[in-house]
Amino acid sequence: MQRITHVIYDLDGTLLDTEPLYRLATQEILDRYGASLTVELRAAMIGRPTPVAARVLVEMTGIPMAPEAFAAERDARLVSLFATAQPTRGALALTAHLRNHGVPQAIATSSMRHSLEAKRVAQPEWFASFDAIVTSEDVEHGKPAPDIFLEAARRIGGTPQVCLVFEDAPLGVQGALAAGMWVVALPEPGHEGLVAGAHRVIAHLDEFDPREWGLPAFP
Repeated sequence: MQRITHVIYDLDGTLLDTEPLYRLATQEILDRYGASLTVELRAAMIGRPTPVAARVLVEMTGIPMAPEAFAAERDARLVSLFATAQPTRGALALTAHLRNHGVPQAIATSSMRHSLEAKRVAQPEWFASFDAIVTSEDVEHGKPAPDIFLEAARRIGGTPQVCLVFEDAPLGVQGALAAGMWVVALPEPGHEGLVAGAHRVIAHLDEFDPREWGLPAFP
Protein backbone atom coordinates (compact mmCIF):
# COMPACT_ATOMS: atom_id res chain seq x y z
CA MET A 1 0.00 0.00 0.00
CA GLN A 2 1.15 3.54 -0.78
CA ARG A 3 3.09 5.18 2.01
CA ILE A 4 1.03 8.07 3.37
CA THR A 5 2.74 11.34 4.26
CA HIS A 6 -0.21 13.78 4.49
CA VAL A 7 -3.60 13.45 6.18
CA ILE A 8 -6.90 15.23 5.46
CA TYR A 9 -10.01 15.03 7.63
CA ASP A 10 -13.62 15.85 7.12
CA LEU A 11 -14.88 17.78 10.15
CA ASP A 12 -18.51 17.03 11.04
CA GLY A 13 -18.97 13.46 12.16
CA THR A 14 -15.31 12.65 11.56
CA LEU A 15 -13.35 14.92 13.91
CA LEU A 16 -16.19 16.68 15.69
CA ASP A 17 -19.32 14.95 16.98
CA THR A 18 -21.77 17.42 15.46
CA GLU A 19 -23.96 15.10 13.40
CA PRO A 20 -26.41 14.48 16.30
CA LEU A 21 -26.73 18.28 16.56
CA TYR A 22 -27.51 18.60 12.85
CA ARG A 23 -30.10 15.84 13.15
CA LEU A 24 -31.72 17.50 16.17
CA ALA A 25 -31.93 20.95 14.58
CA THR A 26 -33.22 19.52 11.31
CA GLN A 27 -35.85 17.30 12.88
CA GLU A 28 -37.14 20.16 15.04
CA ILE A 29 -38.05 21.99 11.83
CA LEU A 30 -39.43 18.92 10.07
CA ASP A 31 -41.66 18.13 13.06
CA ARG A 32 -43.76 21.18 12.24
CA TYR A 33 -44.71 19.59 8.93
CA GLY A 34 -44.99 15.96 10.02
CA ALA A 35 -41.87 15.00 8.06
CA SER A 36 -38.97 12.78 9.13
CA LEU A 37 -35.23 12.85 8.65
CA THR A 38 -34.90 9.39 7.12
CA VAL A 39 -31.69 7.45 6.51
CA GLU A 40 -32.12 8.12 2.79
CA LEU A 41 -32.55 11.85 3.32
CA ARG A 42 -29.53 12.00 5.62
CA ALA A 43 -27.41 10.18 3.05
CA ALA A 44 -28.47 12.67 0.37
CA MET A 45 -27.67 15.68 2.59
CA ILE A 46 -24.64 14.75 4.65
CA GLY A 47 -21.37 16.14 3.36
CA ARG A 48 -22.96 18.75 1.10
CA PRO A 49 -22.57 22.52 1.56
CA THR A 50 -25.52 23.94 3.51
CA PRO A 51 -27.24 25.69 0.56
CA VAL A 52 -27.19 22.46 -1.44
CA ALA A 53 -28.25 20.27 1.50
CA ALA A 54 -31.16 22.61 2.24
CA ARG A 55 -32.35 22.38 -1.34
CA VAL A 56 -32.15 18.58 -1.23
CA LEU A 57 -34.18 18.48 1.98
CA VAL A 58 -36.95 20.68 0.63
CA GLU A 59 -37.12 18.73 -2.61
CA MET A 60 -37.19 15.30 -0.93
CA THR A 61 -39.64 16.16 1.86
CA GLY A 62 -41.86 18.62 0.00
CA ILE A 63 -42.15 20.88 3.06
CA PRO A 64 -43.59 24.34 2.23
CA MET A 65 -40.41 26.19 3.07
CA ALA A 66 -37.81 27.89 0.91
CA PRO A 67 -34.36 26.25 1.15
CA GLU A 68 -32.87 29.59 2.21
CA ALA A 69 -35.38 29.92 5.05
CA PHE A 70 -34.71 26.39 6.25
CA ALA A 71 -30.94 26.96 6.19
CA ALA A 72 -31.20 30.26 8.07
CA GLU A 73 -33.44 28.82 10.79
CA ARG A 74 -31.35 25.71 11.26
CA ASP A 75 -28.09 27.68 11.32
CA ALA A 76 -29.45 29.97 14.02
CA ARG A 77 -30.36 26.97 16.16
CA LEU A 78 -27.00 25.29 15.55
CA VAL A 79 -24.91 28.23 16.79
CA SER A 80 -25.77 27.45 20.41
CA LEU A 81 -25.61 23.69 19.87
CA PHE A 82 -22.12 23.80 18.34
CA ALA A 83 -20.73 25.26 21.55
CA THR A 84 -21.41 21.86 23.17
CA ALA A 85 -19.78 19.75 20.43
CA GLN A 86 -16.97 17.43 21.46
CA PRO A 87 -14.25 15.66 19.46
CA THR A 88 -15.18 12.21 18.20
CA ARG A 89 -13.74 9.10 19.80
CA GLY A 90 -10.02 8.92 19.10
CA ALA A 91 -9.80 12.26 17.28
CA LEU A 92 -7.66 14.16 19.77
CA ALA A 93 -5.24 11.27 20.25
CA LEU A 94 -4.75 10.60 16.54
CA THR A 95 -4.30 14.22 15.49
CA ALA A 96 -1.90 14.91 18.37
CA HIS A 97 0.13 11.78 17.57
CA LEU A 98 0.52 12.71 13.91
CA ARG A 99 1.26 16.34 14.75
CA ASN A 100 4.00 15.25 17.17
CA HIS A 101 5.60 13.29 14.33
CA GLY A 102 5.45 16.19 11.89
CA VAL A 103 2.75 14.78 9.61
CA PRO A 104 0.96 17.64 7.79
CA GLN A 105 -2.77 17.62 8.55
CA ALA A 106 -5.69 19.54 7.04
CA ILE A 107 -9.43 19.80 7.52
CA ALA A 108 -11.65 19.78 4.42
CA THR A 109 -15.15 20.69 5.54
CA SER A 110 -18.41 21.41 3.76
CA SER A 111 -19.12 23.93 6.52
CA MET A 112 -19.40 27.56 5.59
CA ARG A 113 -17.01 29.94 7.32
CA HIS A 114 -19.53 31.31 9.83
CA SER A 115 -20.44 27.75 10.84
CA LEU A 116 -16.79 26.82 11.22
CA GLU A 117 -16.24 29.74 13.57
CA ALA A 118 -19.09 28.53 15.79
CA LYS A 119 -17.51 25.07 15.93
CA ARG A 120 -14.10 26.44 16.91
CA VAL A 121 -15.46 27.89 20.16
CA ALA A 122 -15.18 24.77 22.32
CA GLN A 123 -11.75 23.66 21.02
CA PRO A 124 -9.81 26.71 19.76
CA GLU A 125 -6.31 25.33 20.40
CA TRP A 126 -7.11 22.04 18.69
CA PHE A 127 -8.42 23.77 15.57
CA ALA A 128 -5.35 26.01 15.52
CA SER A 129 -3.10 22.94 15.46
CA PHE A 130 -4.06 21.97 11.89
CA ASP A 131 -1.85 23.12 9.05
CA ALA A 132 -4.82 24.16 6.90
CA ILE A 133 -8.61 24.33 7.04
CA VAL A 134 -10.55 24.48 3.78
CA THR A 135 -14.29 25.29 3.75
CA SER A 136 -16.94 24.95 1.08
CA GLU A 137 -16.56 28.67 0.39
CA ASP A 138 -12.91 28.23 -0.59
CA VAL A 139 -13.66 26.10 -3.67
CA GLU A 140 -15.94 26.31 -6.67
CA HIS A 141 -17.59 22.91 -6.30
CA GLY A 142 -18.46 21.21 -3.00
CA LYS A 143 -18.44 17.50 -2.21
CA PRO A 144 -18.85 15.08 -3.97
CA ALA A 145 -16.60 17.02 -6.34
CA PRO A 146 -12.90 16.54 -5.51
CA ASP A 147 -12.13 20.28 -5.33
CA ILE A 148 -12.00 20.67 -1.55
CA PHE A 149 -9.65 17.71 -1.08
CA LEU A 150 -7.33 18.84 -3.85
CA GLU A 151 -7.19 22.34 -2.35
CA ALA A 152 -6.46 20.90 1.11
CA ALA A 153 -3.66 18.79 -0.34
CA ARG A 154 -2.23 21.80 -2.17
CA ARG A 155 -2.19 23.86 1.03
CA ILE A 156 -0.28 21.23 2.99
CA GLY A 157 2.07 20.33 0.14
CA GLY A 158 0.93 16.80 -0.64
CA THR A 159 0.12 15.11 -3.93
CA PRO A 160 -3.13 13.08 -4.03
CA GLN A 161 -1.21 9.79 -4.09
CA VAL A 162 0.31 10.39 -0.63
CA CYS A 163 -2.82 11.80 1.02
CA LEU A 164 -5.13 9.82 3.28
CA VAL A 165 -8.65 11.16 3.82
CA PHE A 166 -10.93 10.36 6.75
CA GLU A 167 -14.62 10.80 5.89
CA ASP A 168 -17.96 9.81 7.40
CA ALA A 169 -20.21 10.97 4.54
CA PRO A 170 -20.81 8.86 1.42
CA LEU A 171 -20.58 11.97 -0.75
CA GLY A 172 -17.31 12.91 0.91
CA VAL A 173 -15.91 9.45 0.25
CA GLN A 174 -16.86 9.88 -3.41
CA GLY A 175 -15.10 13.23 -3.54
CA ALA A 176 -11.91 11.95 -1.95
CA LEU A 177 -11.79 8.97 -4.31
CA ALA A 178 -12.38 11.29 -7.27
CA ALA A 179 -9.38 13.31 -6.05
CA GLY A 180 -7.25 10.17 -6.36
CA MET A 181 -6.66 9.85 -2.63
CA TRP A 182 -6.73 6.99 -0.17
CA VAL A 183 -9.87 6.92 1.98
CA VAL A 184 -10.81 5.60 5.42
CA ALA A 185 -14.57 5.82 5.95
CA LEU A 186 -16.37 6.16 9.29
CA PRO A 187 -20.01 5.83 8.17
CA GLU A 188 -23.12 6.53 10.19
CA PRO A 189 -25.24 3.49 11.02
CA GLY A 190 -27.22 2.59 7.92
CA HIS A 191 -24.69 4.15 5.55
CA GLU A 192 -22.17 1.31 5.52
CA GLY A 193 -23.22 0.08 2.09
CA LEU A 194 -22.80 3.59 0.67
CA VAL A 195 -19.07 3.79 1.45
CA ALA A 196 -18.05 0.44 -0.03
CA GLY A 197 -15.55 2.16 -2.32
CA ALA A 198 -13.39 3.32 0.61
CA HIS A 199 -10.07 1.57 1.16
CA ARG A 200 -10.89 0.94 4.83
CA VAL A 201 -14.10 1.20 6.86
CA ILE A 202 -13.88 1.70 10.64
CA ALA A 203 -16.34 2.74 13.32
CA HIS A 204 -14.12 5.19 15.24
CA LEU A 205 -10.77 6.89 14.80
CA ASP A 206 -9.28 4.94 17.69
CA GLU A 207 -9.57 1.81 15.52
CA PHE A 208 -7.14 3.29 12.97
CA ASP A 209 -3.70 1.66 12.77
CA PRO A 210 -1.16 4.16 11.36
CA ARG A 211 1.34 1.39 10.62
CA GLU A 212 -0.86 0.05 7.80
CA TRP A 213 -0.24 3.29 5.93
CA GLY A 214 3.43 3.83 6.65
CA LEU A 215 2.65 6.41 9.32
CA PRO A 216 4.36 6.49 12.74
CA ALA A 217 3.03 3.81 15.09
CA PHE A 218 1.38 4.69 18.36
CA PRO A 219 3.73 4.18 21.33
